Amino acid sequence: MDRLNQIPLSMKDIAITDSFWSPFMERIRTKVIPYQWEALNDRVPGAEPSYCMRNFKLAAELTHPELNYGVPRDTGHGGMVFQDSDVAKWIEAAAYSLVWSPDPELEKSLDEAIDIICSAQQEDGYLDTFYIINGLDKRFTNLKDNHELYCFGHFLEAAAAHYEATGKRKLLDALIRYTECIDKHIGPEEGKLHGYPGHEIAEMALIRLYGITKNEKHLGLAKYFIDERGKAPLYFEEETKRNGNDFHWKDSYMQYQYYQAGKPVREQLVAEGHAVRAVYLYSGMADVARLTGDKKLLEACEALFANIAGKQMYITGAIGQSAYGEALSYDYDLPNDTVYGETCAAIGLAFFARRMLEIAPKGMYADVLEKTLYNGIISGMSLDGRAFFYVNPLEALPEASLKDRRMRHVKIERQRWFVCACCPPNIARIVSSLGGYVHSLNTGTLYTHLYLGNEAKFTVDGKEVSLKTETRYPWEGRVDITFTAASGAAFFTYGLRIPGWCRSYTLELNEEKIAPAVQNGYALLKRSWKSGDRITCVFDMPVVLVESNPHVRENRGKAAVMRGPVVYCLEEADNGTELYRLRLGTPGAYSVTHERDLLEGVTVISFAGTREKDWSTDVLYRPLDKPALEDKPLCFIPYYAWANRGPGEMTVWVNR
Repeated sequence: MDRLNQIPLSMKDIAITDSFWSPFMERIRTKVIPYQWEALNDRVPGAEPSYCMRNFKLAAELTHPELNYGVPRDTGHGGMVFQDSDVAKWIEAAAYSLVWSPDPELEKSLDEAIDIICSAQQEDGYLDTFYIINGLDKRFTNLKDNHELYCFGHFLEAAAAHYEATGKRKLLDALIRYTECIDKHIGPEEGKLHGYPGHEIAEMALIRLYGITKNEKHLGLAKYFIDERGKAPLYFEEETKRNGNDFHWKDSYMQYQYYQAGKPVREQLVAEGHAVRAVYLYSGMADVARLTGDKKLLEACEALFANIAGKQMYITGAIGQSAYGEALSYDYDLPNDTVYGETCAAIGLAFFARRMLEIAPKGMYADVLEKTLYNGIISGMSLDGRAFFYVNPLEALPEASLKDRRMRHVKIERQRWFVCACCPPNIARIVSSLGGYVHSLNTGTLYTHLYLGNEAKFTVDGKEVSLKTETRYPWEGRVDITFTAASGAAFFTYGLRIPGWCRSYTLELNEEKIAPAVQNGYALLKRSWKSGDRITCVFDMPVVLVESNPHVRENRGKAAVMRGPVVYCLEEADNGTELYRLRLGTPGAYSVTHERDLLEGVTVISFAGTREKDWSTDVLYRPLDKPALEDKPLCFIPYYAWANRGPGEMTVWVNR
């Protein structure tokens, strides 16, 4: 493996101009980021308090007694042990938004927040409000559960994003100092703790830092966290005994695999444990494998990705089947109503897919990336950007969510905020950074992974090239790509992804049909590109009925509806109650209509279907009889847009 392979184009080199995604990004910028800043400062009426900025102000006052932010010194730490990470994610999202939309007021708010955060930093570089407020003597005594390295990882991501967006180094330098502090306490050397994060993300964040500093120590620490994980003697087990910590999963079938720490990572070929932790770890593993050429580590990443995508992923791109431990469960276990499907887990899967694309441009990775983005990620936010899902079910029944303890985690309406508010800022940061997922480049090939309107520039063959993509994807299958070579023709290979959902397509170059070779899901065009060269792709986008593998018992006799990359669902607002009594009619009997004034503009699919009639009596049971059916038109909307018209039933899988 090369030390560096496919490198995403910088966000500064791509402008998103897409009719589908630009409104989402603008909503994040104008509504979500300001709203979340108010939430982080506990200024949202009726929402759970965040305590984030209050914690940092208190920690700064305790560190520098001359400071006075108006927080009583005896207040104590508020919120979760990992509360710091919420403001880190907000900083990251806000920094990304500054790249594509400069905003002096937002930049000022960022500077003010960073000033407060850095004021809390200890002399040796340590920076975590839970321990600064509650006692520094206890730091690094519970890496397993207390999220120090998780908060560190998120702040490292935020610092890198802020530096890349603004060129300002204050937060970056503070996090480099914190990295040095951690490196002094944790590592392979004698006298150090031989530990690693209980909740992963530091691994990929350190790789991000290494990309800026080129300091091998930063790559080495990421590699150490991965290599040490799961080795005997097991650090988490020793730490628990030494410090008298609780072990919440001692009676669980998961045990230390809840943390992906039950065995060395190169032996982990099936995705297990807490879903978000898992895909964050796998993302870091992929980064380290790419940079070090570690073939065994890469093989583990490939096996884990194949297991998730082939046996544990919902059709929406959601992962994490079980509310118990917010965890992955087992192969082909995909319940629709009790599903957990945390928004952060889908986002983490997108991170993993992107990093696998950086190693090797394979369509299966981009297919998963696309699936999560258009379905299981943006479903986590309301269309007005003011409410959020933590859990993303594929079947919802209001009464069950209210009265059935097994489904109490499933909300029928998005919430304004959460005590554990990891998902809202996570959505903000991935949508704001979308430009970094569209194209990647190596020495002689540019790949396009996602089809959305954009203008991108890059240098290849020593020459500056730009391309402009125009499309109404995902509602329409036509994509037009126009090249401009500023200083004469440039010779390189251009790889266009052929989406996995597409069964038929045409390609034209300068209005002439072409049939280039397709390798790993990408059509490859190698030539000298000149200004005005134009590629037109037309991906046929029929409505497709999808069925599950027979091992998925929850979906036997059912089908889901897809068109292009978009998964559809039935919602009570269009189809009435008791959706489980509905049946699809003739597969070909449907109509497709784009409704500009519905749900911010969506394409709707209407089917001729049937509904099982009521019995003539209200007896609970009767001898088996042929069901009486009545005609019932079915209206499907995109899954991501459900629950934006009030509470009601919803289902993705429908009786055939």
